[in-house]
Amino acid sequence: MDAQGFDTSSHTAISPQAAADRLAIRELIDAYTHYADRRDAKGQMSLFTEDSRFLVSMDATTAAPTQELHGREAVAPAFDNLNTYKATTHFNGPSTVSLDGDRASGETYCLAHHISFGTDDERTVMIASIRYLDQFVKQGGGWFFAERRLLVDWTETHPCAP
Repeated sequence: MDAQGFDTSSHTAISPQAAADRLAIRELIDAYTHYADRRDAKGQMSLFTEDSRFLVSMDATTAAPTQELHGREAVAPAFDNLNTYKATTHFNGPSTVSLDGDRASGETYCLAHHISFGTDDERTVMIASIRYLDQFVKQGGGWFFAERRLLVDWTETHPCAP
């Protein structure tokens, strides 16, 4: 085990069901960013349970979230906020997932690029280093977000050429 608790010495065999569940969870994570970059709030909402929680911390070092939303319908305004940008591109990085039957937890790293236009078509890019702390639940044979915590570790904004 390394300092973060990861077993880096060997990997044990997993069942076909565990492999399928891990793949389905990764596809859920990737679907979230796919819908985000296409401004499909309804698509993003469909990935959450009816009673889900979505918590946003614009500063990962603070204990209290900046925004806390309860329920699938309540997350729509947070997702619609992406429409304030001309374009976005989210790159999902490494993920860890711990399975426990029909429940799972995980952490995913993401670099999110947000393009804005200011006055005189001045273009800027804001890059956010995000970590998602997730609680997943399997319902009706599919995996959903039961809770998603979006933690912003840092941001950088600078001009960018078209």
